[in-house]
Amino acid sequence: MSTVMEIEALGKKVLSPSGHWLFHDLNAIIPEPAIIGILGKSGQGKSTLLRILGRLLPPDSGTVRLAQKEMTQWESGAWRMKVSYVAQQAIMLPGTVEDNLRTVSVLHQRSFDEKLARALCEQLHLEQVDWSKPADQLSGGEKQRLALIRTLLLQPDVLLLDEVTASLDTASKQATEQLLVDLHEQSGTTILWVTHDLEEARSRCQRIWFLAEHQLQADLPSHSFFHAPPTIQARDFLQSAHAHTAREVHS
Repeated sequence: MSTVMEIEALGKKVLSPSGHWLFHDLNAIIPEPAIIGILGKSGQGKSTLLRILGRLLPPDSGTVRLAQKEMTQWESGAWRMKVSYVAQQAIMLPGTVEDNLRTVSVLHQRSFDEKLARALCEQLHLEQVDWSKPADQLSGGEKQRLALIRTLLLQPDVLLLDEVTASLDTASKQATEQLLVDLHEQSGTTILWVTHDLEEARSRCQRIWFLAEHQLQADLPSHSFFHAPPTIQARDFLQSAHAHTAREVHS
């Protein structure tokens, strides 16, 4: 059985006069479907990594293989059907809610699965949203969930999530998390999930990738990372995040 994805010596430079590395020599193998949380301080390149994996940015070094086939050997549209990215800031396309839901079918020339779309809307508490409503009139949380549903209609093998629950209320956040876990368990979808919510990462993700010092410092089972952080940077990151959470609770 082939691996899901292999990342070899991947690197990206900062777009500045200095041209220093945002990250470099990043190596990882996803041998089987998994939910992987990507953690690290701001500025470590977590979102950039997702965009490279989604073929929205080119790397400056290294390569990525999907099902043992080099990224450059894939037609970009075919890759994006297999590896799909959901941004932190949802972008609504012109038109109605239904127009947005149908977009992936039009772009990738496949039939629109209305039954699946309505089921996903119900799971994410959007069943009352009028499909004829202009999409730009939705709330921020509604837009974020609609953007996720739009991507899920592609039924990708690998789902790249950039803080997709950050703007959601508690009920919507929990519904979204459960949907993603169910998707992985039922369909074998691999999920790479950038989050600043440590509890989300601990409880929902099976593995953790930790970025620090321009490198992937850890690739560990979630329980191992949280119970025995492998580097000083990982330990400091967890301590700082826990302290920040405690301040928010008592503020």
